[in-house]
Amino acid sequence: MSPTPPARRLRLGLPRRVFSQVLLMQVAIAAGVAVLATGLFLAPLSHQLDDQAMHRALAIAQTTAQQPQIAEDLQTTAPSVTGPVQREAERIRTATHAEYIVIMNRDGTRWSHTDPEQIGRHVSTDPRQALSGEEVMEIDSGTLGRSARGKVPLRDADGNIIGAVSVGIAYDSVRARLISAIPGLLAYAGGALAVGALAAWLISRRVQRQTRDLAFSDISALLAEREAMLHGIREGVVALDRGGRIRLLNDEAQRLLGIGEEAVGRSPDEALGDGRTADVLAGRVTGTDLLTVRGHRVLVANRMPTDDGGAVATLRDRTELEQLGRELDSTRGLIDALRAQDHEHANRMHTLLGLLELEMYDDAVEFVGEVVGDHRVTSEQVTEKIQDPLLAALLVGKATVAAERGVALWISDSTWLPDRLVDPRGLVTIVGNLVDNALDAVGGTPHARVEVELRAEDRTAVLRVRDTGPGIPEEQRELVFTEGWSTKKPPAHGKRGIGLSLVRRLAERQGGSATVGEAEGGGAQFTVVLPEALAAPELELEPAVAAPADPGTATATATAGEEEAR
Repeated sequence: MSPTPPARRLRLGLPRRVFSQVLLMQVAIAAGVAVLATGLFLAPLSHQLDDQAMHRALAIAQTTAQQPQIAEDLQTTAPSVTGPVQREAERIRTATHAEYIVIMNRDGTRWSHTDPEQIGRHVSTDPRQALSGEEVMEIDSGTLGRSARGKVPLRDADGNIIGAVSVGIAYDSVRARLISAIPGLLAYAGGALAVGALAAWLISRRVQRQTRDLAFSDISALLAEREAMLHGIREGVVALDRGGRIRLLNDEAQRLLGIGEEAVGRSPDEALGDGRTADVLAGRVTGTDLLTVRGHRVLVANRMPTDDGGAVATLRDRTELEQLGRELDSTRGLIDALRAQDHEHANRMHTLLGLLELEMYDDAVEFVGEVVGDHRVTSEQVTEKIQDPLLAALLVGKATVAAERGVALWISDSTWLPDRLVDPRGLVTIVGNLVDNALDAVGGTPHARVEVELRAEDRTAVLRVRDTGPGIPEEQRELVFTEGWSTKKPPAHGKRGIGLSLVRRLAERQGGSATVGEAEGGGAQFTVVLPEALAAPELELEPAVAAPADPGTATATATAGEEEAR
């Protein structure tokens, strides 16, 4: 037999759902307010009813004492059940529905009473205040029980006090009025409670829709998971409210954008400054997978509006991916160049073999010397003018690529750059992007030529790259530095419109500038000025710049530099 499942224990306490808890609390508050209001109303009502009863008793007593016949009969007749004072008192009591009307002389002897047996007897309560000329209102107990009483002095025609009149209103009638008011009061309180409960239900239903019928523990868990997820993922997340102000930044977004928690509550323009990144976050630039540059990082941004009128933007760092893509493109270019070199090498070997078979040994030696010497001369010319090894390797490495593409790449005669660059990698990126752009621009054109001029002016580095391509129209000379703008077909690894933006960003980061204009004889000329690009010169002897054997000697450049779209 299967074991008996354990019995479910009854759980006591508040319900788990937010809707149920809110409804229960609001109904409890409404009920508490109704009970409190009822109690606060009943407390003064009881006092008010007592006060009304005492004033009514006093008014009846005053009216009775004002009748001169009663004062005259009190002085001229003896207390009797059938006496004129008793008859007049009973008439008034019946007309006013009082519980009793007692008329007494100065000794406190009753001349009238509801109970005939009490006539001629002394009153049960102290009449001295009324006999001294005061009017009295009180709640007291006597022979007929608890009552609301009014006592006034009784005066003769000369104004002398000859007795007193005491009138009582049964306290049971006061309590009955109070009790009779309670059902109506409870009805009003019940109606108010019903309205409050209905309002609480409507509010709770709204809360239920907004919280998706979750329990408080679920909401707390979701918030904890949200915090862990937002600060644990490797994508930047920026949330904006309906006013366009930043209301949330996770750790990755702070790292990618270079801002901190102080940006919360500010607009993207205030937190980031003018630029494409702020335009993307603010929604002024629309689309998916929008490329933007922040500092030296290439970011991919996507912005999604939210139901409350705000938006959430995600940021991905594509810097390494873009670099890998450019390296892949460069590697493919080098492979093509090597394939072409392989064909050229085979042709040279066939030529050499033919010379040897024809026993033209001197010609063979001369042929080999020319082939080897051309490459050596090219390398020596570059390293003499550019002493930084990274830049020299960049320009020498492009030799084969430029030659195979039918482009003459020249190093300007005025080029001179010592080996004291502060950020050689940054300059490699700038030169690589500009040279690659120039090679793309002149590719397929007759007499294609690219000229590189790189010189040092004290601690400032000045770079100019000229080409003989179609040039850049004046109205587009600023657009080419805009992130994501390009006229070329995107490569297989991603999008264009990044390289020139990086060039300008790198230049501006060093306090410099990047501009484009028209080269002499047509084509484009890019100029980059980098102040403080070189370290302070130490005691050194500047080597003489060897003039090239031929001013028109083409020197090739190659690198795995950053690719850019014009």
